[in-house]
Amino acid sequence: MELLLTAFLILLAAALATALLAALAAFYPPSVANCRAANCLGSGCAALGCLTGLCAVLAGPWDTTLILELPWGLPVGALVLGLDPLSRIFLLPVFGLGMVCALSGGLSLRHTSPREHNLGAHWFFYLLLLLGMAVVMSARDAVLFLLAWEIMSLAPFFLIDFNDGDSKVRDASWVYLVAAHLGAVALIAFFGLLWQSAGSTSLAALQGGAALREAGPGVLAALFILAVLGFGAKAGLAPLHVWLPEAHPAAPSHVSALLSGAMINAGLYGLIRSLNVLSTLWAAPEWWGWCLLLLGLATGLMGILKALAQSNLKRLLAYSSVENMGLMFMGVGAGLIGQSAGNAWVALLGFAGALLHMLNHAGFKGLLFLCAGEVLHATGTVHMELLGGLQKRLPLLGAAFALGAASIACLPPLSGFAGEFVLALAMLDGPMLPGVERQMGLLLALTGLALISGLAAALYAKAYGITFLGEARTGFAANAHAVSWRTLWPLALPALACVAGGLLAPLFFGLASLTALNAAPPPDGLMAGALEVMAQVRDSLRMVSLLGAAGLCLALVLLLGRRLLLRRRGFPPSRAGRTPTWGCGFRAEKASAARIQYTDASFSEPLAKVFAPVMGLKACRRPASGLFPGRAALNVTAPDRLRSGLFTPLFEAVERLCNACKILQHGKIHLYILYILATVVGLLIWGLHT
Repeated sequence: MELLLTAFLILLAAALATALLAALAAFYPPSVANCRAANCLGSGCAALGCLTGLCAVLAGPWDTTLILELPWGLPVGALVLGLDPLSRIFLLPVFGLGMVCALSGGLSLRHTSPREHNLGAHWFFYLLLLLGMAVVMSARDAVLFLLAWEIMSLAPFFLIDFNDGDSKVRDASWVYLVAAHLGAVALIAFFGLLWQSAGSTSLAALQGGAALREAGPGVLAALFILAVLGFGAKAGLAPLHVWLPEAHPAAPSHVSALLSGAMINAGLYGLIRSLNVLSTLWAAPEWWGWCLLLLGLATGLMGILKALAQSNLKRLLAYSSVENMGLMFMGVGAGLIGQSAGNAWVALLGFAGALLHMLNHAGFKGLLFLCAGEVLHATGTVHMELLGGLQKRLPLLGAAFALGAASIACLPPLSGFAGEFVLALAMLDGPMLPGVERQMGLLLALTGLALISGLAAALYAKAYGITFLGEARTGFAANAHAVSWRTLWPLALPALACVAGGLLAPLFFGLASLTALNAAPPPDGLMAGALEVMAQVRDSLRMVSLLGAAGLCLALVLLLGRRLLLRRRGFPPSRAGRTPTWGCGFRAEKASAARIQYTDASFSEPLAKVFAPVMGLKACRRPASGLFPGRAALNVTAPDRLRSGLFTPLFEAVERLCNACKILQHGKIHLYILYILATVVGLLIWGLHT
């Protein structure tokens, strides 16, 4: 715990130092030296603090629990930090991805003009975000948890608003702030009701649900619903996801990567922790599991279909994050159903699959967002219909994006396959559960998982193909400037995680399984079965990893053999096979022109015919007409109907109500005194009545 506390102190000290540099930049003329100092100090100290935190997480046996209590000056709560397997596995993405994003962000911001941005303020809030996430994952008191949660929720508002000269960026930051605090209101109600029912704010004392045994089913149901609303808003659970596709495209790419790969995991962490506080999971009501399973399935399907309709690469990745969080919630729901039904296979693999997929998602989604940021820096846009042909111009970046895309599309032997394979195994045992409704429910979930995985493969074939393959569609891609390996080297770390997550899948599955057994311990009668399941699945993953490693070695041998053969025949490998993009059999000069290539809308058209209501596509056509027709046009957009049809009218109604209440605020002091007097009299009457 001392090493973890050291990491916290490094992040806190660096935050204070960058705050000082931000204040100097605000009160004195902009200085290049101040800007560079803030960038180097912020990114370097963030990386150092995260590296120290990683060492603290990995030090000692994985299944040990450590507690550290420090002095606390508030009348409620306590400053208690803890490190158990659940905290460890969620801190891995926080510190690992936090370090990668700090290094990548420092490199991408090194040429920022001090007149445009205050980098001291930017890195101050980045460090606060890291510190808030780390304390959330390790807090063992409800008051400390809420304080850290508020810091974690408030800091991204300023990070998303980095390019505040753009009105769309300002709107996105406010959408995020409103969504974050609506979730925070639900969490305050959750912890307030929990404190009233249990009489304690200590999460360690509430572990296992012993303090709530006297609470009625209505109280437990209310607590569960509040937890799902509060933590689901942070995780992007539908229909509370509307802030993700707005905030992630607006934020700098290293911030988007951290938000998508680490911060939204806090919602999943909080839900699992709160479930263990409300009840022993094997005794939890079964409808909790079905609720999470169906919400996760709906979120996953909605997220992947909305992603397929996007033309903005970062917005596509944001909806993909919604989809992947849905898969994790499906795993937690399946685990709860398995616990209730007494099935060790479904119970263990549901929770372990969710945790393993969470780890893998942090790696490949962080890589993809950072690649999207480099595409933006090289071309000036992330609109896919304006790109194309970038693989020839940016080969290293294209290879990194292809690796991340293959991983998230669940292609073996990469990391994405391992997590979804475990989730599929959990639901595949559904027919062994008692009751036809359980069997049909898990088979339906398995069908949904297979559909989501297939659509994910189509999505990333589109994202990589439209962006990197073919010919340049516009000058944005044709004039893309080269990206040096000196800028891309931080991306090697998440790329390595994508490969290691597949080849070392048995190791990571072992960590996820130990965490699941600690966070959601089965009853004594299921423990032996759970350990047997853990051994069987580990053997299966070991076989998949060996076959994958053999396949990679064979591909490497064939590639080296090709290079050697070309060299012997006198063809330099760097120039061999360089021909124009295939023109579908046409030999005309315009065969490789941008107009005959697939666009993002045409790629998604077959799926749009089936899933158009969910994808929410809006087509604006301008057909050719007249004897001498002009240029025809087709513009396809995919606005979020939940935002425009539900949340926007709701908040506009709230705004009208608030404006109507302004009649009470008229500036007349004698009426204000009357309000106070009426309130006091009302409280006295209520007190006498009670």
